[in-house]
Amino acid sequence: MTTALSVHALTKVYGRVRALDGLDLDLEPGHIVGLMGDNGAGKTTLLKVLAGVTADWQGEVSLHGQPPGAATKQFVSFLPDQSFLPDWQRPADAIGRYADFFADFDADRAHDLIDFYRLPTDRRLKEMSKGMREKVQIALAMARRAKVYLLDEPVGGVDPAARSILMEGILKHFEPDQLLVISTHLIHDLEPVIDTVVFLHQGRLRLQGDADELRAANKTDLEGLFRKVYLP
Repeated sequence: MTTALSVHALTKVYGRVRALDGLDLDLEPGHIVGLMGDNGAGKTTLLKVLAGVTADWQGEVSLHGQPPGAATKQFVSFLPDQSFLPDWQRPADAIGRYADFFADFDADRAHDLIDFYRLPTDRRLKEMSKGMREKVQIALAMARRAKVYLLDEPVGGVDPAARSILMEGILKHFEPDQLLVISTHLIHDLEPVIDTVVFLHQGRLRLQGDADELRAANKTDLEGLFRKVYLP
Protein backbone atom coordinates (compact mmCIF):
# COMPACT_ATOMS: atom_id res chain seq x y z
CA MET A 1 0.00 0.00 0.00
CA THR A 2 1.23 3.51 -0.83
CA THR A 3 2.32 5.51 2.20
CA ALA A 4 0.09 8.54 2.55
CA LEU A 5 2.38 10.40 4.91
CA SER A 6 6.06 9.88 5.63
CA VAL A 7 8.24 11.89 8.01
CA HIS A 8 11.89 11.16 8.77
CA ALA A 9 14.23 13.09 11.09
CA LEU A 10 11.86 16.09 11.00
CA THR A 11 13.14 18.98 13.08
CA LYS A 12 11.58 22.41 13.50
CA VAL A 13 13.10 25.04 15.78
CA TYR A 14 11.53 28.25 17.08
CA GLY A 15 14.34 30.24 18.65
CA ARG A 16 15.67 27.99 21.40
CA VAL A 17 12.67 25.66 21.32
CA ARG A 18 12.79 22.44 19.32
CA ALA A 19 9.11 22.02 18.50
CA LEU A 20 9.92 18.89 16.48
CA ASP A 21 13.07 16.95 17.30
CA GLY A 22 14.07 14.30 14.76
CA LEU A 23 10.53 12.99 14.38
CA ASP A 24 9.91 9.77 12.41
CA LEU A 25 6.37 8.84 11.41
CA ASP A 26 4.70 6.85 8.62
CA LEU A 27 0.95 6.57 8.04
CA GLU A 28 -1.02 4.69 5.40
CA PRO A 29 -4.36 5.60 3.81
CA GLY A 30 -7.60 4.32 5.27
CA HIS A 31 -6.97 5.34 8.87
CA ILE A 32 -8.45 7.80 11.34
CA VAL A 33 -5.47 8.90 13.39
CA GLY A 34 -5.63 10.53 16.80
CA LEU A 35 -2.61 12.83 17.16
CA MET A 36 -2.16 13.35 20.89
CA GLY A 37 0.38 14.74 23.30
CA ASP A 38 0.93 17.11 26.19
CA ASN A 39 1.19 20.87 25.70
CA GLY A 40 4.20 21.71 23.55
CA ALA A 41 4.45 18.17 22.17
CA GLY A 42 4.62 19.48 18.59
CA LYS A 43 1.16 18.49 17.32
CA THR A 44 0.24 21.81 15.70
CA THR A 45 3.74 22.33 14.33
CA LEU A 46 3.65 18.90 12.69
CA LEU A 47 0.30 19.59 11.04
CA LYS A 48 1.52 22.96 9.76
CA VAL A 49 4.61 21.36 8.22
CA LEU A 50 2.49 18.67 6.57
CA ALA A 51 0.05 21.29 5.30
CA GLY A 52 2.88 23.30 3.75
CA VAL A 53 2.11 26.46 5.72
CA THR A 54 5.34 26.65 7.70
CA ALA A 55 8.93 26.61 6.44
CA ASP A 56 12.53 26.42 7.69
CA TRP A 57 12.34 22.84 8.87
CA GLN A 58 14.91 20.08 8.44
CA GLY A 59 14.40 16.45 7.53
CA GLU A 60 12.36 14.53 4.96
CA VAL A 61 8.59 14.91 4.58
CA SER A 62 6.37 13.53 1.84
CA LEU A 63 2.65 13.16 1.24
CA HIS A 64 1.85 10.53 -1.36
CA GLY A 65 5.46 10.81 -2.48
CA GLN A 66 5.62 14.61 -2.79
CA PRO A 67 7.17 17.19 -0.44
CA PRO A 68 4.82 19.74 1.18
CA GLY A 69 4.14 22.61 -1.19
CA ALA A 70 1.87 23.82 -3.95
CA ALA A 71 1.36 20.33 -5.38
CA THR A 72 0.34 18.71 -2.08
CA LYS A 73 -2.03 21.55 -1.21
CA GLN A 74 -4.15 20.29 -4.09
CA PHE A 75 -4.91 17.05 -2.22
CA VAL A 76 -4.31 17.93 1.44
CA SER A 77 -7.17 19.60 3.32
CA PHE A 78 -5.96 21.48 6.41
CA LEU A 79 -8.16 22.81 9.19
CA PRO A 80 -6.15 25.10 11.53
CA ASP A 81 -7.10 25.56 15.17
CA GLN A 82 -8.06 29.21 14.68
CA SER A 83 -10.69 30.94 12.57
CA PHE A 84 -9.50 31.79 9.05
CA LEU A 85 -12.69 33.05 7.37
CA PRO A 86 -13.59 36.74 7.00
CA ASP A 87 -16.28 37.96 9.41
CA TRP A 88 -18.42 39.38 6.61
CA GLN A 89 -18.89 36.06 4.82
CA ARG A 90 -21.98 33.91 4.97
CA PRO A 91 -21.69 30.12 4.49
CA ALA A 92 -22.64 30.48 0.81
CA ASP A 93 -19.88 33.06 0.30
CA ALA A 94 -17.30 30.75 1.85
CA ILE A 95 -18.49 27.82 -0.26
CA GLY A 96 -18.16 29.92 -3.41
CA ARG A 97 -14.63 30.96 -2.47
CA TYR A 98 -13.57 27.37 -1.81
CA ALA A 99 -15.13 26.21 -5.07
CA ASP A 100 -13.05 28.78 -6.95
CA PHE A 101 -9.84 27.90 -5.13
CA PHE A 102 -9.84 24.09 -4.84
CA ALA A 103 -10.41 21.82 -7.83
CA ASP A 104 -11.38 18.93 -5.51
CA PHE A 105 -14.00 20.95 -3.63
CA ASP A 106 -17.53 19.53 -3.74
CA ALA A 107 -20.02 22.38 -3.19
CA ASP A 108 -22.96 19.97 -2.90
CA ARG A 109 -21.15 18.12 -0.13
CA ALA A 110 -20.45 21.43 1.64
CA HIS A 111 -24.12 22.41 1.51
CA ASP A 112 -25.04 18.95 2.78
CA LEU A 113 -22.75 19.39 5.80
CA ILE A 114 -24.02 22.92 6.47
CA ASP A 115 -27.55 21.49 6.54
CA PHE A 116 -26.42 18.53 8.65
CA TYR A 117 -25.04 20.92 11.27
CA ARG A 118 -28.24 22.99 11.04
CA LEU A 119 -26.33 26.20 10.47
CA PRO A 120 -28.15 29.39 9.45
CA THR A 121 -27.24 30.13 5.85
CA ASP A 122 -28.36 33.78 5.95
CA ARG A 123 -26.18 34.80 8.89
CA ARG A 124 -22.72 36.36 8.59
CA LEU A 125 -19.90 34.61 10.41
CA LYS A 126 -19.46 37.56 12.79
CA GLU A 127 -23.03 36.93 13.94
CA MET A 128 -22.37 33.26 14.70
CA SER A 129 -21.11 31.65 17.88
CA LYS A 130 -17.60 30.21 18.01
CA GLY A 131 -19.04 26.71 17.74
CA MET A 132 -21.07 27.61 14.65
CA ARG A 133 -18.03 29.15 12.94
CA GLU A 134 -16.02 26.01 13.63
CA LYS A 135 -18.75 23.88 12.08
CA VAL A 136 -18.69 26.05 8.94
CA GLN A 137 -14.92 25.61 8.70
CA ILE A 138 -15.19 21.86 9.25
CA ALA A 139 -17.85 21.64 6.53
CA LEU A 140 -15.52 23.43 4.12
CA ALA A 141 -12.49 21.29 4.99
CA MET A 142 -14.37 17.99 4.75
CA ALA A 143 -16.17 18.97 1.54
CA ARG A 144 -12.92 18.64 -0.37
CA ARG A 145 -12.36 15.26 -2.01
CA ALA A 146 -8.85 15.23 -0.60
CA LYS A 147 -6.44 12.37 -0.07
CA VAL A 148 -5.28 13.63 3.33
CA TYR A 149 -7.22 15.60 5.96
CA LEU A 150 -5.35 17.39 8.75
CA LEU A 151 -7.63 18.72 11.50
CA ASP A 152 -6.15 20.69 14.40
CA GLU A 153 -8.39 20.51 17.49
CA PRO A 154 -11.65 20.42 15.48
CA VAL A 155 -13.92 19.83 18.49
CA GLY A 156 -12.28 22.22 20.93
CA GLY A 157 -14.76 25.05 20.47
CA VAL A 158 -18.03 23.17 20.90
CA ASP A 159 -19.83 21.98 24.01
CA PRO A 160 -19.60 18.29 24.99
CA ALA A 161 -23.16 17.55 23.88
CA ALA A 162 -22.40 18.72 20.33
CA ARG A 163 -19.09 16.91 19.86
CA SER A 164 -20.57 13.59 18.75
CA ILE A 165 -22.68 15.36 16.09
CA LEU A 166 -19.65 17.32 14.96
CA MET A 167 -17.60 14.13 14.59
CA GLU A 168 -20.47 12.45 12.75
CA GLY A 169 -20.30 15.25 10.19
CA ILE A 170 -16.53 14.93 9.87
CA LEU A 171 -16.87 11.23 9.09
CA LYS A 172 -20.02 11.54 6.96
CA HIS A 173 -18.14 11.41 3.64
CA PHE A 174 -14.85 9.83 4.76
CA GLU A 175 -13.71 7.16 2.29
CA PRO A 176 -11.47 4.10 2.81
CA ASP A 177 -8.63 5.38 0.62
CA GLN A 178 -8.27 8.65 2.56
CA LEU A 179 -6.20 9.53 5.62
CA LEU A 180 -7.66 11.60 8.45
CA VAL A 181 -5.33 12.97 11.14
CA ILE A 182 -7.04 14.68 14.09
CA SER A 183 -5.03 16.56 16.69
CA THR A 184 -6.87 16.61 20.01
CA HIS A 185 -6.62 16.86 23.76
CA LEU A 186 -10.24 15.70 24.14
CA ILE A 187 -9.37 12.02 23.94
CA HIS A 188 -12.58 10.72 25.48
CA ASP A 189 -14.77 12.41 22.86
CA LEU A 190 -12.78 11.13 19.89
CA GLU A 191 -11.91 7.67 21.21
CA PRO A 192 -14.89 5.90 19.54
CA VAL A 193 -13.77 6.89 16.02
CA ILE A 194 -9.97 6.69 16.27
CA ASP A 195 -8.36 3.51 14.92
CA THR A 196 -4.70 4.59 15.10
CA VAL A 197 -2.93 6.42 17.92
CA VAL A 198 0.10 8.70 17.67
CA PHE A 199 1.48 10.15 20.91
CA LEU A 200 4.06 12.93 20.67
CA HIS A 201 6.26 14.22 23.48
CA GLN A 202 8.75 17.09 23.19
CA GLY A 203 8.68 16.86 19.42
CA ARG A 204 9.38 13.13 19.25
CA LEU A 205 7.26 10.04 18.69
CA ARG A 206 6.42 8.59 22.10
CA LEU A 207 3.97 5.88 21.05
CA GLN A 208 2.20 4.73 17.88
CA GLY A 209 -0.09 1.82 17.20
CA ASP A 210 -3.50 0.33 16.51
CA ALA A 211 -6.01 1.70 19.02
CA ASP A 212 -7.66 -1.64 19.75
CA GLU A 213 -4.34 -3.42 20.19
CA LEU A 214 -3.07 -0.73 22.56
CA ARG A 215 -6.25 -0.85 24.61
CA ALA A 216 -6.02 -4.63 24.90
CA ALA A 217 -2.32 -4.68 25.73
CA ASN A 218 -2.61 -1.99 28.40
CA LYS A 219 -6.07 -2.97 29.69
CA THR A 220 -7.30 0.62 29.60
CA ASP A 221 -8.93 3.11 27.28
CA LEU A 222 -6.95 5.68 25.33
CA GLU A 223 -7.45 8.34 27.97
CA GLY A 224 -6.06 5.96 30.58
CA LEU A 225 -3.19 5.10 28.27
CA PHE A 226 -2.47 8.80 27.81
CA ARG A 227 -2.19 9.21 31.58
CA LYS A 228 0.01 6.12 31.78
CA VAL A 229 2.38 7.47 29.11
CA TYR A 230 2.58 11.06 30.32
CA LEU A 231 1.93 10.68 34.04
CA PRO A 232 3.78 7.49 34.99
